Amino acid sequence: MQDVKGVKGVKLFMSLSQLPLAKHNWHCAYSAKQVLNNESCVAKSQQLALYQLMERAGSASFEQLQQHWPNAQSILVLCGKGNNGGDGFVIARLAHLANMHVTVLLSCDVKQVKGDALRAYQNMISVGVTDIVTENLIEQVDLFSGDMIVDALFGIGFYGSLTSPIQQLVVEINANTADVLSVDIPSGLCASTGFVENTLAVMAKVTVTFIVYKQGLLTGQSANFVGELILADLLLGDAFRQQVTCHHYFQKEYPLYDGASFLTKRLNTSHKGTIGQILAVGGGIGMPGAIRLASEAALRSGAALVAVCCHQDNQALVFNGRPELMLAPPDAKTLANSLAVSKAKVLLLGPGLGQTEWSKNLFDLIITSFINDKKNRNLVLDADGLMLLAKTSYFCSHWVLTPHPKEAATLLGCNTATIEANRFDAVQAIAKKYGGICILKGAGTLISDGETVVINSTGNAGMASGGMGDVLSGIVAALILQTENYFVATCLAVYIHGAAGDIMAHKQGQRGMLASDLFVPLQQLVNQNSLLFNE
Repeated sequence: MQDVKGVKGVKLFMSLSQLPLAKHNWHCAYSAKQVLNNESCVAKSQQLALYQLMERAGSASFEQLQQHWPNAQSILVLCGKGNNGGDGFVIARLAHLANMHVTVLLSCDVKQVKGDALRAYQNMISVGVTDIVTENLIEQVDLFSGDMIVDALFGIGFYGSLTSPIQQLVVEINANTADVLSVDIPSGLCASTGFVENTLAVMAKVTVTFIVYKQGLLTGQSANFVGELILADLLLGDAFRQQVTCHHYFQKEYPLYDGASFLTKRLNTSHKGTIGQILAVGGGIGMPGAIRLASEAALRSGAALVAVCCHQDNQALVFNGRPELMLAPPDAKTLANSLAVSKAKVLLLGPGLGQTEWSKNLFDLIITSFINDKKNRNLVLDADGLMLLAKTSYFCSHWVLTPHPKEAATLLGCNTATIEANRFDAVQAIAKKYGGICILKGAGTLISDGETVVINSTGNAGMASGGMGDVLSGIVAALILQTENYFVATCLAVYIHGAAGDIMAHKQGQRGMLASDLFVPLQQLVNQNSLLFNE
């Protein structure tokens, strides 16, 4: 494998196929194509007819309907012509048998309903469901004043944009005060990418997805539409995972201690020298906060020593109130003549760095030193470090890149819309182009080594504030310092960063959350004090 500018490098982490995934609580996630191409074969291998699968899907959805809306008496079921609509017919039948008032809106002519969906439709009719409407659907939704709406218009085979009449229907669904349960996926959302054309899809309160997680439900724009996500495996999930290769994983939970792969408990004889030092480089003119946040986050996440190189005009601001931080020389020339770079086990470059001549000189120094040394150490590149990287042809097997979508677009030479249209392709493309590991930040943050993608589950909208990314970069550096497997460390860092934000949101609410608010829960989390909401 080629490393930076032709220097040979060796990957310092195992491939995910070699990792004990069950121990990480990583759940398989699949594209729509994988599910559509394999579900019938897997069902057949289990002597299960596809209509039986439809019955299970409808029953699982109805069970969730009853659990979430136990007092529902009047429901509106919107069905399309495909198998997703068939699931809706099963729900409507079960609701009728439970003495609910059921109205079915069919988005097509009855003659267009075929196969298993037609069988489900006929079974629904046979039990006495008679309120079936095929015209003036928008008006029907507008007039509906019942308890809840079931969205069974489109399944995971949907992609692209909704037709104009369906767009209007979705607008009306979202405007209705009734809660929505979506069957398998909110209509209008791409199950493979999480992209929503024209930002218009059904906004569900609950989504019940079937067999396995679909990756598009877990990242990107899906956060605005999925609501509470429930997996109903229909007694087929294990067989599907055994028969269909998985390359994408969903880290829904994450134990902090689990042998050598995670944060091991420290020996009583541990000292700062055995844990190691981080060199954090950034904090250009007018930007002291970013490097301070990153550095303190590293300390709170277990780094023993953190030396900070920042512009000399910022030194007083960066070190004020945090004497535990160490001062490194403030420019490339003096830093190069010191021991600060060589002593660091992990390098962090970019928070508040800027793109001035001072910034570029430091960037060149750190990158060159990192390339040329023979130590098995890592580099975390963030913020302006990424912007400067984009102007180079550097490639490295053991660094971590932490772009948000705009930075990702710069790294790939495209626009932000292209990144958000397929976050999975984007994160893999960056890792393949530059090497190492890429963290693509945002709702459902993605982590990839170019082959495998891990999707994170933690975090909330309150974290959309200045400095949160800097805190993340500090956590990543600190956990890499403390673990042998830097892919696992990176995934863990992303998880606890979001978990710390979730703790603060639970205690104090999302609005007004500051990046520095995460320091206390960070310390709790890295010490396995992870019962988030018990206080």
